Amino acid sequence: MSNTPKTTPRSRTMLAAGLLSLALGTSALTVLPFTGQAQTTPGQTTPDTAITLPRQAGPVGFADLAARVAPAVVRVSVTGQAPAAAVAEIPPELRGTPLEPFFRRFQEQQRPGARPDARQGQRPGQPPQGQPPQGRARMGQGSGFIIDAAGYIVTNNHVVGDAASVRVELADGRELPARVVGRDQQTDLALLKVEAGSPLPTLVWGDSDATRVGDWVVAMGNPFGLGGSVTAGIVSARGRQIGAGPYDDFIQTDAPINPGNSGGPLFNGNGEVVGINTAIYAPGGGNVGIGFAVPSRMARNVIADLQRDGVVARGWLGVAMQPIDAELAAALGLPNQRGALVAGVEPNSPAARAGLRPGDVVVGLQGREIATPRELAIAVAELEPESRATFALLRDGARTEQAVTIGLREQPQQQAEAQTEAERPDSLGLRLAPAQRALPNSKAPAGAEAQGVQVAGVDPGSVAATRGVRPGDIILRAGGREVSSPRDVMEAVAAARREGRPAIALQLSRESGNAFVALPLAGQG
Repeated sequence: MSNTPKTTPRSRTMLAAGLLSLALGTSALTVLPFTGQAQTTPGQTTPDTAITLPRQAGPVGFADLAARVAPAVVRVSVTGQAPAAAVAEIPPELRGTPLEPFFRRFQEQQRPGARPDARQGQRPGQPPQGQPPQGRARMGQGSGFIIDAAGYIVTNNHVVGDAASVRVELADGRELPARVVGRDQQTDLALLKVEAGSPLPTLVWGDSDATRVGDWVVAMGNPFGLGGSVTAGIVSARGRQIGAGPYDDFIQTDAPINPGNSGGPLFNGNGEVVGINTAIYAPGGGNVGIGFAVPSRMARNVIADLQRDGVVARGWLGVAMQPIDAELAAALGLPNQRGALVAGVEPNSPAARAGLRPGDVVVGLQGREIATPRELAIAVAELEPESRATFALLRDGARTEQAVTIGLREQPQQQAEAQTEAERPDSLGLRLAPAQRALPNSKAPAGAEAQGVQVAGVDPGSVAATRGVRPGDIILRAGGREVSSPRDVMEAVAAARREGRPAIALQLSRESGNAFVALPLAGQG
């Protein structure tokens, strides 16, 4: 009989597991922290191949960065007179966001329809007859940061609004009155000026275009009025559109941002400002890890204009644009769906004078790649009026370049181009443009382009799509009235809603002739 002990499969497995555990444990204990060489005890042999583990360093931390930039981050306090019609409480998830003004306007619109108070002969919340509305004092707080030692401070437009007074508290405790130098509602930015009597610490702009999804970022500001706070996270996404304005191009971050952080800086790892914290997504009223910041590339141009002139001068091209889907790309012989299709050219516009024409596809501007109409609208707006810019085009299947002298966008007139697509009447799924900006593939009968409103696009699955409306149609009448602009159609839809109509009738013109179509309005709000 052999003296060799028997081993069952289970015991062999347990033995192997024990040896593996011992090996890993030994390796972990014998790695020197810096050299990676294994230590040996007397009588122990060194294996031919040592197992070494990489040194796992913890986060470096942001203490040095915070200490360096904190002196230039400020608290912004505003005082104003709230109208009597807007005394209702603002939901916490809307405070300090660009949606707060919309909610207040909604309250004001609802007040005139409130049930009359039979005892007083007046509406609830109104003063006795013959007395003016008293309103009430309101206060708000936000954040900001100093960009010029002379006392220029960046914040959000929705932080200062039409405040009666604005005050800034510096990191050293001083509280100073501030003057609003200029505001830009389109990007929700504002510039303040304080007189400190001596140079102030400043921050420097970083390159938001260089930030990548996953990069570390640090937010600083005044959440809930608590004073200077520092939070950290990463860039979650870029180019976010949240419906705050025509130039939405937000950096999304999971660095905790709360009401009161608005107007504060978002830093990269070098302590450079790559964004201005502007909005949050907070269905429960608090931070859920989704915050939005205006990118520094856009902000620094806007702020420079405000500092120089008090207003923003935006470039203007003068074209109607539309996105390119797979079907349209195939029909036009395009290599892909990237670019902005020129649907129409405004007469006597910079584009018209330079020779741009319907059917051109803009794929680049000043060496910057253009993939969508929104990218083109933002890129053009950032150009200096009267400057000369080179556009890369696809025309008749060939790539070419065209130099254009950029015009000055007048506000608030020419706002249609600032949108990604043409104007939209409510939520019917239509995208509209003036009829003279007809699409290259329009099937409208001869002469019809000079009348009515062009259907530039139809959203898949929308009310309009289910009723057979298609791009190229010309809307001649809406709700019984003749229309000549997208605004006419939107006003007709709004009027039909106010009158409680279940649908609105549109008269369409296409190659098969004229026809009426009814678009349901029920359930649209």
